[in-house]
Amino acid sequence: MAETLQLSAIALKEWLEKETSTTLSPVQAQAKKFRDETNHAIVTLNDVCKVLLENSTKEIEKRNTNIYNRARALNKLADIFIERLAKLPSPEQVTYDALSKYNIEAQKTLIVTEVDVRNWFPKISPFFIMDRRKFLAVYEKSKQTFGMMNEFVTKEYVKTKTLQETVQMVNDLQNLEVKLSNLKVEIENVKNERLPVEQKITELEQRTGELKAAGPIDQLNLITNEIVTLNNDLKNTLRHLQKPFIKMQALATFGGGGGVTPDELRMINIYLEDPVEALKIEELGYPILKQTLEKLCVMLKDDKLKLKTDKARKAEQSSVEILSKNLLDSAQEKCKSLSAQKRQLLASTHMGEIKQNISTFEDQVNQLRARKASIEAYEAVKSKGHQELYSEINTRKRAIERNISTSLTKNVHIT
Repeated sequence: MAETLQLSAIALKEWLEKETSTTLSPVQAQAKKFRDETNHAIVTLNDVCKVLLENSTKEIEKRNTNIYNRARALNKLADIFIERLAKLPSPEQVTYDALSKYNIEAQKTLIVTEVDVRNWFPKISPFFIMDRRKFLAVYEKSKQTFGMMNEFVTKEYVKTKTLQETVQMVNDLQNLEVKLSNLKVEIENVKNERLPVEQKITELEQRTGELKAAGPIDQLNLITNEIVTLNNDLKNTLRHLQKPFIKMQALATFGGGGGVTPDELRMINIYLEDPVEALKIEELGYPILKQTLEKLCVMLKDDKLKLKTDKARKAEQSSVEILSKNLLDSAQEKCKSLSAQKRQLLASTHMGEIKQNISTFEDQVNQLRARKASIEAYEAVKSKGHQELYSEINTRKRAIERNISTSLTKNVHIT
């Protein structure tokens, strides 16, 4: 089994140039020779066409009726020939693809020109005989030149097509690897930009957490949790009064309210939504609640609320317990105490400073997160581009390896 050469893209280019020099150089020199010869043929043919154009123009200007129409035909024909030749730009860089394309266009031009010469020159006869002979001599020589180029391109030059493409693919591969290397540097730079932002976010979040766990904030959180727990407990204690209170509100709003005052209605709303707040703002002994419950008992006795028997019984039982046993006394004291502690903490200077610092840190974190998101989006685009380019490079490498194996019968692995 033939040995497989391990080559980088840079080393491969040098190796490939040496391996193909004996094959490509002579053929390439011949290709340039044909390119130059056909260029000269076109220039010469163009010059003789200009002679046809000038001489036919002179005869047109003479207005000789015998020759006028034929002169116009030749003039138009010469103009067409010149225009066609102008559309045959010779390739500056001689490659198989460029010369092959040039050859195809040249053969098309020759075919249509041949048809025009065959159709029109007999009609111009017997006039301009010397000009036509001179044109045909140059034209036939040009046909030979283009024929030789066609023979070379289709039979000899085509054999080097794969090698030429491979050389170009190696050049492209080197450019892609440079691009990949630059992309790696860009990704590393983006990463270096992202990491400090992440570290700053972590630092600010840690400082915010420390402030929230500090004395005043921690105490505030404990008190807030106690208030929430107490509020839930009170709602549970007053649960049998929920429906009756709602019925009392409706009755008072739409008439026949059993003497419920606006203050009592307002307090009913607060007791329904936030019993801790209600007991806090009530005077000790919660007189408004007791007045309301007394009126509720009367309504229950008179069946004004139209409650089910079981609900009415439980509502009356809860009302009696609150009225006679002062069931909410300890809860009211706790409500007032917790609310006072919370108010005092919120009003303290130290608490204000901590809250200001927390707010500042949180704003900074939000700004940094937005910046991080922007960096990550850019990094993702670059990383995707890197992956796609890496995949494309590997595809190119394998294609080059196959071409070398086919054209040179040698095994190469591009690292």
